[in-house]
Amino acid sequence: MEKYHDESLSFEERAADLVSRMTLAEKISQTLFTAAAIDRLGIPAYNWWNEALHGVARAGVATMFPQSIGMAATFSPASLQKVGEVIADEGRAKYNANSKRGDRDIYKGLTFWSPNVNIFRDPRWGRGHETYGEDPYLTSRLGVAFVNGMQGNHPKYLKAAACAKHFAVHSGPENLRHEFNAEVTEQELRETYLPAFKALVTEARVEAVMGAYNRTNDEPCCGSKRLLVDILRGEWDFDGHVTSDCWAIRDFHEFHKITHNATESVALAMNMGNMTVTTNLNRPVQMCTAL
Repeated sequence: MEKYHDESLSFEERAADLVSRMTLAEKISQTLFTAAAIDRLGIPAYNWWNEALHGVARAGVATMFPQSIGMAATFSPASLQKVGEVIADEGRAKYNANSKRGDRDIYKGLTFWSPNVNIFRDPRWGRGHETYGEDPYLTSRLGVAFVNGMQGNHPKYLKAAACAKHFAVHSGPENLRHEFNAEVTEQELRETYLPAFKALVTEARVEAVMGAYNRTNDEPCCGSKRLLVDILRGEWDFDGHVTSDCWAIRDFHEFHKITHNATESVALAMNMGNMTVTTNLNRPVQMCTAL
């Protein structure tokens, strides 16, 4: 029996064995949010894009809770944990039913790009309702509870996978998000914009972190050494996966002007530990094969 089929081994050992059997093209295919099936290894297709900020989204009937900003008004971590539990229950039921039908399309997976723990202090930001408001401490407590509810307490398996977004210093104005450079002091970064992310990583062990579109102190967030290498993995020992926001890698060369072309943009993102490229299918394959 191949090692990656041996359930007595750790996930890390099984994954290392599985990856060692893949071709370069197959490895590249798994870095896209539309991860292709690899039939010869028994790997089904998987779509990493799913949403659940206030209920399982866009995949049929589900319980819809108030918007995050409304739930935050309860000041109740216990309530947010229960919401996370319901989302995970419904999400897993949908995943199981869809998988039996061979339906592995978008919004059908168990990797939910939630919660949004950005700090809402600019009323021009059109996505403030997705957050828990303006207070870093409240956002931390509610975010941890939500993630704990979603991911469950099984010693080995996740009930569902949560994602802390958008890392970091991401908020309005919305129409400038692809080119904006957020300039913050070290004190602002540490006291306002990072506490919720740190809590989700170090306390709730959130499975994924999504980088933001904007630059923070001149570095594009989805390719930032300071954020992704020094802080996230270095200081906080994050061992999950980092994904870009949708089409954020393209922003490196088209709007931020940090890189010259698509190949350089993908190389920067991956070298900084951003392992999932969330963008359209054809283009990133062309980018990655040139690395």
